[in-house]
Amino acid sequence: MPARAGLSSAEDDTVSGQLVAAEGLPWPPSVGDFYPPDLAGPWVTKFTLMIWLAVGLLIIFFMATYRNPKLVPSKGQWMAESVYGLVRDNIAREQMGKDGIRFAPYFTVLFCFIVVTNLFGITPGLQISPNSHIALPIVLAVVSYVMYLYIGVRKHGLGPYLKQSLILPGVPWPMHFLLIPIEFLQTFIVRPVTLAVRLFANMFAGHLILLVFTVGGFVMLASDNLFIQVSSIAAFVMAIVMAFFEVLVALLQAYVFVTLTANYIGSSLADEH
Repeated sequence: MPARAGLSSAEDDTVSGQLVAAEGLPWPPSVGDFYPPDLAGPWVTKFTLMIWLAVGLLIIFFMATYRNPKLVPSKGQWMAESVYGLVRDNIAREQMGKDGIRFAPYFTVLFCFIVVTNLFGITPGLQISPNSHIALPIVLAVVSYVMYLYIGVRKHGLGPYLKQSLILPGVPWPMHFLLIPIEFLQTFIVRPVTLAVRLFANMFAGHLILLVFTVGGFVMLASDNLFIQVSSIAAFVMAIVMAFFEVLVALLQAYVFVTLTANYIGSSLADEH
């Protein structure tokens, strides 16, 4: 970028950054942007309010749509039934067979909650998903983790469940010294960790990409170079495109999280490894 008169390129970039900061934008962006300030002590943050907002929206939606269910559904009832049907048939039944039907309500609520909190990342005024902070994905993964362990132990008993989870049938006994640690890591450590990290990483990366294009567009717009100012349009267009792409990612990540949860619970209920 050509420097302003009497300024080096580095100084010119600094001035552009200062102009952006003068517009009220945080400059330079930092990891701190993923940690909104406390609103009422460390236990009430912007993320806390967004989580409760998501819970409230889901309660209102399902109560409103099923307050007076009809044989010929209204638009709202049709939407609620479509979401439930999607989760029941394509996740619960697909991953767990007939046993999955009784878990379909939980999977539906989990799917809707993750979708709503993911979409907060592109909602004006919120503009960040609680799932882009590792804390919420960890909580969701722990809930799924405790659930599939509890269900497996309740059905098979602790000893048989551990044996089923760790010991592969038909394997020569010397191989168990290698396979048991691998199965332990996969079942009790890798599963919950990957559930949390996958959701967090995708939402974190999506927010970061939107931040890069949006802030980059304002920095380019603050330049004295006409070509760079015009090029800022491309950055803003990419920000809009990536916002629409984030909608797809939000839905996909919710679907993947719930599908894996159903798969893990189904494996806990299975009579064989």
